Amino acid sequence: MINPEFLLEHLEEYKENLRKRQAKVEHFQLEKIVILLKQKKALTQRIQALQEERNRIAKTQEGKERGKEVKEEIQKHEAEVKEVQTQLYDLLLRLPNMASNDVPEGVSERANVVLREVGKKPEIKEPKDYITLAGPLIDTKRATKVAGTRFGYVFGDVALLEFALIQLAFDTLLPKGFTLVVPPVMIKPKVFEGIGRLTPEQKSERYHLDQDDLYLVGSAEHTIGPLHMDEILEEKNLPLRYLGFSSCFRREAGSYGKDTKGILRVHQFDKVEMFSFATPEKSEEEHQFLLSCQEELMQKLELPYRVMQICSGDLGFTDYKSYDIETWLPGQGTYRETHSCSNTTDFQSRRLNIKVRRKDGTLEFLHMLNGTAFAIGRTLIAILENYQQEDGSVRVPDVLQPYMGGIKDIRR
Repeated sequence: MINPEFLLEHLEEYKENLRKRQAKVEHFQLEKIVILLKQKKALTQRIQALQEERNRIAKTQEGKERGKEVKEEIQKHEAEVKEVQTQLYDLLLRLPNMASNDVPEGVSERANVVLREVGKKPEIKEPKDYITLAGPLIDTKRATKVAGTRFGYVFGDVALLEFALIQLAFDTLLPKGFTLVVPPVMIKPKVFEGIGRLTPEQKSERYHLDQDDLYLVGSAEHTIGPLHMDEILEEKNLPLRYLGFSSCFRREAGSYGKDTKGILRVHQFDKVEMFSFATPEKSEEEHQFLLSCQEELMQKLELPYRVMQICSGDLGFTDYKSYDIETWLPGQGTYRETHSCSNTTDFQSRRLNIKVRRKDGTLEFLHMLNGTAFAIGRTLIAILENYQQEDGSVRVPDVLQPYMGGIKDIRR
């Protein structure tokens, strides 16, 4: 949630932020928000003045006569504040985060900026795609009969490869100060709204269980972020880092006709996710740390990739600044996104009421960050295509072989 005081003092700056994000300013009722903020401020000041009056005259003759009137007036204004606050909350929830000044401006993902390319693309005369390479080890035909489109069964050595990736992430990241967590995969609507992942535009992407009024999460991030809602964390304990594993569920509502075959874009997938709670002055450093963790994992797998800085028009609703890692897929002849890494500053912590207590005792909203360790399905695809051999087998990356029980090559 945007700091209301910031809106009052920098309204034009926020309007420019919306324009950079390719959003229509008029959709957000900013003038109404400003009016409500001023009303709330005036009412709060009036309540404070009345409370001071009540304290001042409490033991006087005037207090006996005036006390009841003051009490009734305070109650009236408190009810008005509550009504204004309800209207404000609904409007403020719709506002996206401020983008960092160094976010490149652009309309869509085509304006994302390549920061660096790492690794050598494999030289393959006639590269095959992962569906051909995996053969019966990835079965979407039977999955479609059982669960519908955009599902898959993963068998044998490819399934073992999934757990090898998970163990590699654990062994690499846990020594860096992460706490391992398996979070819930269901979330209450108000909490989902609080983490900023249930805007009207996002609802069509979510699976809702009507009988229980719960949503299935689209990432472990969605339930790790609210872990400390309504809590105060001590400055000495930050950054607080979590490494979460969960199954994830997405409708892929906006991808009709895209990647309908295979497991690149599915309704259910597994993911290892990093999440950090940091002090505001350290969040940029923490953001770069999460990105470095992602790159370390990719370099251990020796997969060719590039780091992209996300432009304003492609920036997520909650994001202040974001990076993607795109991995080269020789079977498709292109880079595809495998990782994202975002700093949401205090946008989510305001919505979830998570604060840091400074060493001097003062309180402020902390910063929250998230980053993919491995989106398992997409990483499996990258390994299959980059490590394919002339005989149709796939070599297991050296770093994963210790987790594969001696298996060095995957054969159909």
